[in-house]
Amino acid sequence: MPLSRRNFITLTGLSFTSIIAANSLKNYYLRVANGKATHSNKFGQLIRDPNGIIDLPKGWQYQVISYGGKSLDDGNIIPPAFDGMAAFPGKNQQTILVRNHELSPNAPYGINTLPDYKYDSLSQGGTTTLIVNQDLTLDKEFVSLAGTNRNCSGGKTPWNSWISCEEDTSISAIKSSNNSHPIIKKHGYNFEVPSQGKITKPSPLIDMGRFRHEAIAVDPKTDYIYQTEDQNDSCFYRFRPYQPQKLQAGGILEALVIEGMPKVNTSKNYPINEPKSVKWVKLETVDPDEDTVRYEAQEKGAAIFRRGEGICLANGEFYFTCTSGGNAEKGQIFCYNPIKETISLFVESPGAEILDYPDNLIMSPFGDLIVCEDGMGEQFLIGVTPQGQYYKLARNAYNNSEFAGVCFSPDRKTMFVNIYSPGLTLAISGNWTTV
Repeated sequence: MPLSRRNFITLTGLSFTSIIAANSLKNYYLRVANGKATHSNKFGQLIRDPNGIIDLPKGWQYQVISYGGKSLDDGNIIPPAFDGMAAFPGKNQQTILVRNHELSPNAPYGINTLPDYKYDSLSQGGTTTLIVNQDLTLDKEFVSLAGTNRNCSGGKTPWNSWISCEEDTSISAIKSSNNSHPIIKKHGYNFEVPSQGKITKPSPLIDMGRFRHEAIAVDPKTDYIYQTEDQNDSCFYRFRPYQPQKLQAGGILEALVIEGMPKVNTSKNYPINEPKSVKWVKLETVDPDEDTVRYEAQEKGAAIFRRGEGICLANGEFYFTCTSGGNAEKGQIFCYNPIKETISLFVESPGAEILDYPDNLIMSPFGDLIVCEDGMGEQFLIGVTPQGQYYKLARNAYNNSEFAGVCFSPDRKTMFVNIYSPGLTLAISGNWTTV
C-alpha cells in the first residue's frame, strides 16, 4: 500500500510497494545495511494533545502566547501568516520575539500603522514584536515593520537586530499626492528591525541584493552575512559589509561557486558528506529591475540549489535547507564551513515519511538541528542528530499548516515556534537542557 506517515514501517524488515526516488532510497538502504540507523527516538513517542494544538513528547508542555486575529496593543488586528522569528534578551529576564508576517498586497488584511512608517502603502507584510515575561505570559505585542511584501524568514544579528527578508520582487506604482509621476516602490530587499524599541521606519538594504530572499545568518567573527534564495534555481550568497554592524553603509554581494563544478545543479545525484572546496564571485548588478541576480551569479559559475530556505549558524558552520532538493525532491540540508571554505550535503530526505520539505531550522541546546516541515499533510518538527538521524519532535495537531520561526529563548530553556496559519505562536518547555 502507499506510504503514509501513520503507516511508516520501522527499519527492521522495511518494505515498500511504491518506490520513492530510487537513487535516494539506494543511499537509505546502504545506511541500513551498514548498521547506520536513520531514525532516533531521543525523546520518545509523541503524546496526543487533548486540546488539539501540538503533540509533544511525554513531560513537555506548551503555551499559546499569540493568536492571529486577536488585537495588538494599538488596537489593530494581528495579521496571519506567522513565519520567520528570532528571540532576543529583554529587561527583567523577558524574551523579545520579532516575528515575520508573509503577506502579499492582496491579503484580506495585514500590518496596519501610520503611513509614515510604511515602506509601501500598498503592502500588507512586515513584522510584529512580542515581549514575553519569564513565566511565558505576553506583556506587549506591537508592529515593528510595515509596508513590505511576503516577509518570509530572515535572521538575527550579533548586535541584536532582526533582518526581515522579502520573498517577492514585485514593483508597485503608488499614485502621488499631486497627481504627477507615480512613486515606484521595488521589492525583494532585506530590512533591519531593532529588537529594542517600537516601530522602525523601513529602509531597504539594497546592497544585499534584490531577489526572492528567504533567510540570513551572520558570522560573528567576520560580520559576513550568508543568504538563501527561494527559487527552483537559486544561488547561495555572501554579503561583506563595508562597516561592521552598519548595513546601510553598503557592501559587496557574492555568490558561491563549487570548485571544479561550475553551475552544478546540487539537487540531483549530489554526493552526501563529501566536502567540496568553494570560492566566491563578486556580483555587479545587485539591484536589477528584473529578478536576475541569480542569472549573473550562474554565468560566473555559481552553484544552483533547489529552493534555498532556512539557515542557521551551528558550531561555526552554516546549515541551510533546500526545500525540494534531492532525488526524491523532498529536501536537503547543506553545510558550509567558512574556515575551510568547503560545502557538503549533510542529509537528503529519501521520502516524505522521513523529512518532508524542510524549511526554517535552528541548532538546539542539545546539539541537534530542529527543522520545520512545510510539506503536504501532517506537519512535524523534525530533529536531526549530528550523525544524520531523524526523529519527530512535535506534530501540528491543529491543522496541516507549516511550522515556522523555530528559535530558543536566550536562556535556552524555552523553544518558540509558529503555526503559520491562521497564526499561533507557541512557547514550549522540555527536558532538552539535561540531554
